[in-house]
Parts: sequence; structure tokens; C-alpha cells
Amino acid sequence: QVRLVESGGGSVQAGGSLRLSCAASGLTSSRNAMGWFRQGPGKARERVAAISRRGNTIAYSNSVKGRFTISRDSSKNTVYLQMSSLKPEDTAVYSCAVSIRYENPSTDNGYDYWGQGTQVTVSS
Repeated sequence: QVRLVESGGGSVQAGGSLRLSCAASGLTSSRNAMGWFRQGPGKARERVAAISRRGNTIAYSNSVKGRFTISRDSSKNTVYLQMSSLKPEDTAVYSCAVSIRYENPSTDNGYDYWGQGTQVTVSS
């Protein structure tokens, strides 16, 4: 079965950096559309970064643009989220998701499998 496992979360002071990893297993292809999502306390889930199946389309939410970078290592079936200049409002559970149906999903419903998430806490 498909499994996504996130790692790299933790606690950091404002202005610091973290790199999250999402290791995928059970997929028939090493190239799939992937997304990073977060849900902060009392907030709705937000897609913060996404990479298309072919990797030619990358998108970021306005809230993280210029600070976060999504990348993929297909040889390791792993997608990363490099987070820099972190702010307290970035505090959330971060989850990755994969779409096996779409080249570049436009909504959360386009993703088929989800990881359990990793906590990121940014203190001021």
C-alpha cells in the first residue's frame, strides 16, 4: 500500500530554518504530483507548496512565497520542503500528499494519499 512518512519537524526560533522530508513508498511511479500542506491551531488546512508530476510546475502560497522551497529526489522517492525565515504564524502540523491521478491538482481533493504529519513550532 502507499505510505507517506514526514520527518524533520521540530521547534525553532523565529528566523530559523527547517527542512521537512516526505518519503513515499508503495507507489508504482517515482514521479507523481506532490504537495505540502499545513494546518495551524484553529485554522483551515492550507496548501503551501506543490510540484507537478513532471516537475515543471511549482507553486507556493502567498504566505510562504520566497521563504519556502519544494524539491524532489525521484531516486529516493522523497520530496522536501526547505523552510527559511520562519515566523510564529508558520506553526502548524505539516503534511505531504501525493496525487496519482493528476498532473497538477488544483484542489486538495486531487490528492489521493496523505501522510500523518509532522509538527513545526516557531517561537518568537
